[in-house]
Amino acid sequence: MHVVIQFRMPIKFQDTEEKTTGKNLYSYQKGAIDKIFERFENSPNDYHLLYQLPTGGGKTVIFSEIVRQYLKHHKSRVLVLTHRIELCKQTSNMLTEFGVVNKVINSKAKLDDQRDYSCFVAMVETLNNRLTDNVLDISDIGLVIIDEAHYNSFTKLFKFFHKSFILGVTATPLSSNIELPMTDNYDELIVGESIESLIQNNFLSRAETFVYNVGLTSLVVGANGDYTVKSSEDLYTDHDMLGKLVGAYEEHSKGKKTLIFNNGINTSLYVYDIFRTAGYPIAHLDNTHSKKERAAILKWFKETPDAILTSVSILTTGFDEPTVESIILNRATKSLTLYYQMIGRGSRILQNKNKFTVIDLGNNFHRFGPWGDNLDWQRIFKSPSYYLDGILSDEELESNFRYEMPENLRLEFSNSKEVFFDINETYVNSIRNGESSKVVLERSIKQHARICIENSEDVYDAIDLAKKLGDDIDFRIHRYTKCICKSTFNFVEWLKDDYRKKLRAYLRQNFDDVFFEIHGRAAE
Repeated sequence: MHVVIQFRMPIKFQDTEEKTTGKNLYSYQKGAIDKIFERFENSPNDYHLLYQLPTGGGKTVIFSEIVRQYLKHHKSRVLVLTHRIELCKQTSNMLTEFGVVNKVINSKAKLDDQRDYSCFVAMVETLNNRLTDNVLDISDIGLVIIDEAHYNSFTKLFKFFHKSFILGVTATPLSSNIELPMTDNYDELIVGESIESLIQNNFLSRAETFVYNVGLTSLVVGANGDYTVKSSEDLYTDHDMLGKLVGAYEEHSKGKKTLIFNNGINTSLYVYDIFRTAGYPIAHLDNTHSKKERAAILKWFKETPDAILTSVSILTTGFDEPTVESIILNRATKSLTLYYQMIGRGSRILQNKNKFTVIDLGNNFHRFGPWGDNLDWQRIFKSPSYYLDGILSDEELESNFRYEMPENLRLEFSNSKEVFFDINETYVNSIRNGESSKVVLERSIKQHARICIENSEDVYDAIDLAKKLGDDIDFRIHRYTKCICKSTFNFVEWLKDDYRKKLRAYLRQNFDDVFFEIHGRAAE
């Protein structure tokens, strides 16, 4: 035994016979509950079961009803575990709605009345400390429910409940740590209703996704397997990236209630400043805000129809605001779970809302596929390495990109039949001809200059048009640095700046000659 039991006094269970649920259950939720109880009744006491259901499908509703029914028919207690204080409070409130009197075990909770409760709700670290200090009686916890079970912090507690039935619930049965696969801690996975099915049956909104290709090779992967905050902030606080963000918002989300997810507080503050300067209603939220400040910000966001809220992943779980109409992923992630959590914040359905907008500025769509794709969760659960090994690297993703000029910008270059320039092909041809790789960018600059001149009346118009080619220039520079196998952050940034200077210089020096050549041929 890992715990010395200190309490042997009789436990006073609450009477759940006359309690009724606070919410009506849908047929798929009732079906899930039946399956879970069937496993419970026909499996060993220490069976570990995992249940998957998409964000917005009502996991908390399902396990709250499971707790209610369990306590009605069993003389054992229940423990519900969460990983964040907000989820702890929300779970406690939901259980109360279902008629389950429960006690939240936090750092300030007194435990002298614990025998009066048959259901506890606790955070991982708090519970671990209480169990280590031997101040909580868990002698007859028959059922342990783990919310957001993909987080590995829960596994440290399993040793205390080696005689309990454990039910983990998650939207994505893929461990946050590849070294600790969920299949090592759970005996079986039950897959719930799919996102597509929930959409078709009007339980979730459909995502309309707009993808902007972004060069991510400057990003660094940290020890946790995801991109570091430092490298992400270097990229996403860049002036061009901020401009791309605002442009994407204005093109697809202007006037919609919008959540922007970032990787880093500084990035979020930059986003806040640029949108505020542009005159848009925006607020910034991170984990340094007090409870009072957070409540005020979320109240403002709820009550303001066209509000923008920029944050740092703090709202990926434990946040439910159905009026959100647009999600902007202003970050890249290697976490499938985080990808689904972020998008899921916009999926809540309302009477006048059956779709929402997703803007992806981190190549996440290319990496994981569309939100709601028909993922084989059983295979991912059983063989997570197989799935993770199949995800394309940033280099592989970007090698398949082709820059497509946005429609509104393409209109400004309507006199040009073709605006695309193939850096890879030009590089290969230059090498075959024994030329220096420098000619690739020289020819690219000439092509950019030509399409600017084709659509301008004078050199000043052409220079103004050139300023709008930032995304295309960056795309070409990243392609070029891949070709020459030299892509340090400083070198890439220098090339981008140098390219822009040379393009402006070329336009000033050659505008008249190229303009005459174009219009002279047209006249002929």
